[in-house]
Amino acid sequence: QARLVESGGGSVLAGGSLRLSCAASGYMNMRCLGWFRQTPGKEREGVAGIDVGGWTSYVDSVQGRFRITKDFADNTLYLQMNSLKAEDTAMYYCAASSVTYCRDGPPNDTDFSWWGDGTQVIVSS
Repeated sequence: QARLVESGGGSVLAGGSLRLSCAASGYMNMRCLGWFRQTPGKEREGVAGIDVGGWTSYVDSVQGRFRITKDFADNTLYLQMNSLKAEDTAMYYCAASSVTYCRDGPPNDTDFSWWGDGTQVIVSS
């Protein structure tokens, strides 16, 4: 059974860094892997996506600060987050899509079928 498990969240001061990881297991006909985030009362936001060819896309608010990568050897997705701001505080989720290549801007959650349970990131100023 396909499964995604996030880790690496935590509390950090503004300006600091965190690296999120997402371990994938089971079969998923993936075209794109993505990171999303959500805060209470707000819609889930696509943060970054990477497709099978390595093409990446980011939401404007994290461009230049976050970097999405994937390691085929151990089926792990990463999100390196630098220069963190208080507004980056959210629950972060990784997800996989079999229908999109994530080449038309930040990932759209309606295209993603497999989801992890999330990891909390708190940035204090």
